[in-house]
Amino acid sequence: MATPPPPHGPHPYAQPPAQPPVGPYAPQYPAGPYAQQQPAGPYAPQQPAAPYAQQPAGPYAPPGHPAAAAQAPYGYPQQPHPHPQPGAGGCQFCGAQPAVQATVRGHQGILYVMRFLSRSGVFCRSCGLATYREMSAKTLWQGWWSPLSVVITPITLLVNLGPRSRFHALAAPVGGFRPSLDPGKPLLRRPDALLILVPLALVALALTALFIIGLFADDSHSEPLTTGGGQGTAQPLAVGDCVRNDADWPDQDLRTVDCGSADAQYKVSRRLDAPEQHCASGDYLAALEYSPDGSTTSCLTPVR
Repeated sequence: MATPPPPHGPHPYAQPPAQPPVGPYAPQYPAGPYAQQQPAGPYAPQQPAAPYAQQPAGPYAPPGHPAAAAQAPYGYPQQPHPHPQPGAGGCQFCGAQPAVQATVRGHQGILYVMRFLSRSGVFCRSCGLATYREMSAKTLWQGWWSPLSVVITPITLLVNLGPRSRFHALAAPVGGFRPSLDPGKPLLRRPDALLILVPLALVALALTALFIIGLFADDSHSEPLTTGGGQGTAQPLAVGDCVRNDADWPDQDLRTVDCGSADAQYKVSRRLDAPEQHCASGDYLAALEYSPDGSTTSCLTPVR
């Protein structure tokens, strides 16, 4: 008869008893007859040999780990920004490129108080034109109201033409982190810029009126003085006629009178028909309007 196996004999596939792990993180098991034995072999739990020995050395490394020095703040890796930032070669308003460094100026004048304005930075084409049109439009109606501003305002507007040409030379802005400024309407189509056209038109109209009045005033003095009590035309004088000048010399308003009357002041003594002829000393020269042909001069000799 076969002998039965012992009731508590070793199993043919049983693992040899394992030794308990050692170290600062080894589990503590209660001692006694019912203490659990930890399995040994390839499936035995592995305990770290030192603090943080098995911590990942990636983006979430704990503080003090050598890999933590390469991490970004808060443990997240740094990622490149998808759009250009201000001061990185793009427009300071929208970040778009291409952009150019420029300074746009403005001026305000009120009686004896003046303000010199400027806005400097890196501008794309849209933001630059928007800045130029805004500051120039305000200068057009705010920069004329002091004595010196009448000279400074045109100079400021001419200086702004330099940045304007640089903005126009740029290509369309691309790659901004927000939309570019709207340039809006052209400068001379804005209401605030058109306000200055009203006083300028009034000044131009006043200057034109003064010029025309001056022409008429000059014409009134240069019109030929007439004889015969203001007939409207100058009557030619003949040699031997006696005349009276109703105007003050050198102006002439010659009027023929009788040589025997008390009104007679001068007598036409001769007519200068040749360049070498001259009047006598003390004679007056009648205007050409009183000569028969309009080209010869008559000598007026005082009768008293």
